[in-house]
Amino acid sequence: MSQISGHVIDDVRFVAKDEYLKTLTALRSEGFEMCVDLTAVDYLTHPGRTLAPEITDQIILERFEIVVNLLSLSQRRRVRLRVQVAASDTTIDSAFDLYPGTEAMEREVFDMFGVTFNGHPDLTRILMPEDWVGYPLRKDYSLGEIPVQFKGAAS
Repeated sequence: MSQISGHVIDDVRFVAKDEYLKTLTALRSEGFEMCVDLTAVDYLTHPGRTLAPEITDQIILERFEIVVNLLSLSQRRRVRLRVQVAASDTTIDSAFDLYPGTEAMEREVFDMFGVTFNGHPDLTRILMPEDWVGYPLRKDYSLGEIPVQFKGAAS
């Protein structure tokens, strides 16, 4: 946690997946009334990423990470949660009951990364067509290509 002029600017907490809702509930009761952002990161190309030893001794780093940014307007504080999600089990509990504003954010993570949020009221695609196959923000998603035709060029 860093401070500038007495204001907390960075409080990052690594939370185990099974402690996620419990931690969110505690933070909500501490005055973190707003979920500013909920997203995911795919670390497929960085499996050996390094973190502080006190973190990696307690948390197993996985392919996916859910990142949640909470805000306390009354206390002028922020907190960031980082939750590891294994590629073999891309499910996590939904934060919707605690922070209803996460409804669209969780749908976007589901749509782009394929992470399923247990207990979400309407976990359907939000950006891609319903019949789309795959998850475009995963590092192993094929980019594909569209051939470009130039007028007058030999085919």
